[in-house]
Amino acid sequence: MQITHHAKELRSLLADVRRSGQRIAVVPTMGNLHSGHIKLVTAALTRADFVVSTIFVNPMQFGQNEDLDSYPHTPDADIEKLQTAGCHCLFAPPVSDIYPNGLAQHTTVQVPGISERHCGASRPGHFDGVATVVSKLFNIVAPDIAVFGLKDYQQFQVIRKVTADLCFDIDIVGVATERDADGLALSSRNGYLSSTEKQTALSLNQTLTLTAQRISQGEHNYRTLEQEAAQTLLANGIQPDYFNICQADTLAPATAANKRLVILAAGFVGKTRLIDNIEVTLTA
Repeated sequence: MQITHHAKELRSLLADVRRSGQRIAVVPTMGNLHSGHIKLVTAALTRADFVVSTIFVNPMQFGQNEDLDSYPHTPDADIEKLQTAGCHCLFAPPVSDIYPNGLAQHTTVQVPGISERHCGASRPGHFDGVATVVSKLFNIVAPDIAVFGLKDYQQFQVIRKVTADLCFDIDIVGVATERDADGLALSSRNGYLSSTEKQTALSLNQTLTLTAQRISQGEHNYRTLEQEAAQTLLANGIQPDYFNICQADTLAPATAANKRLVILAAGFVGKTRLIDNIEVTLTA
């Protein structure tokens, strides 16, 4: 696996790959890789000839008092996992390479409509940071395919809209959430949880699953279901941030007319903020 740290180096490497007629995929990450990330690399390898994984902890998507300074860094383990998975190239740039003039002087990409709700309401500016760094990575790598996990469903839809609105000729692929044996969505932030908190966190997916079942069984008073689910989370030790039943593409509040839904949830277990979601397709 080749490792590069600067955009100029990566572009030179990929120019040779592209001249040979190979299809290129990119898998953007913030490192501290787990089996969910490796699943993305595996998915990319089935769709492209050359896979670039990126590791960049993007300061633009962290707000004040968030965990930028403490976000886990495991570069040696990450490299070993990527090599074992068969990744062809790792791009791990320093902040100075991505934001050479600092964050305050950098152009930002904003995605109206889909960014302001849910996590966007709780973390103002977060998706501006995501959209900006992903746009930069797309311009640096110029991939044919980009692969993202669906655990952060809102992020996936933001990236799809960026790709469409800015005319990136890239196939955006979403990969289902990887979970542990108990159903907890894998996340780099799970490492913050104590063993007791991990048991508490299971209620997030359990509540999503129960709510999805109720919807499939014909309960369509979505606002009531949201309130009841939030109360369930609180009773089980999770401080809910939001629990929203949405139309799957726009992420607007779902109505009885919608058939493709996604339930988005976020909550705090101790000081750790976790997110999860479940999709629901109605046939009747």
